[in-house]
Amino acid sequence: MDRRAFVMMGAALLAAACAPAPSTEAPRLGPDGKPLPQVYRISAAEAAKIEYNMLDSVNALRQARGVAPLQLNARLNAAAATHSRDMSVQNRPWHFGSDGSSPIDRVRRVGYTGRLVGENISETYETETETLAAWMEDAATRDVILDPAARDLGFAWYQEPNGKIWWTLTTGVPGMAATPGVDQIALAQ
Repeated sequence: MDRRAFVMMGAALLAAACAPAPSTEAPRLGPDGKPLPQVYRISAAEAAKIEYNMLDSVNALRQARGVAPLQLNARLNAAAATHSRDMSVQNRPWHFGSDGSSPIDRVRRVGYTGRLVGENISETYETETETLAAWMEDAATRDVILDPAARDLGFAWYQEPNGKIWWTLTTGVPGMAATPGVDQIALAQ
C-alpha cells in the first residue's frame, strides 16, 4: 500500500471517528419519502471537543495534500466566534459584520498580529465534520482550508435555539501583518 493511500485511509478514519454516533431510531420521512434532516444539537460535552475535532480533521486533509499543519489560535477563534454570532443576528451568511467590518477588521480587533489568509462561513443544521466535507467539495472554500501559506486556525460557531448553526473558520499567517491595498484574502461560503 503506498503512502498516499495510507494517509487518505487515516484521514477517512479520523473523520469517521469525529462524527456523532448514529441514531438507533428510524429516520422520520418527509412527504417525498426521503429522510427529514436531523437537527444537530451541540451539547456542553461536545462543545469542548468541536474545535479540536475540526483542527484534527483539517490537519489530516492538509497532511494528505503534503501541506503543513495548522495550530489553533485563540485570537482567530475569538474573531470567528464574534462573526458567527453576528451572522445569526443579521440572519444571513456573509463575510461582513453588521457594523460593516470585514474579516481583516475582525482579526485586527481581537489583536491578531498576523495576516488573515481566508475565511469560510456556513449556515446549516449539520455537524462540523459535515460542514467541513461541504467546504471541501467547493474549490473556493477548499482553497482556504488547504492554503499552504496558512499556519493558524480559528474556528467557532453559534447555535440558535432552533438548532441552526452559524460556522466560521479563519486561517492566518502569524507575524505577517497585512499591507493595506496589497494583500488579498480568500472569502468563501
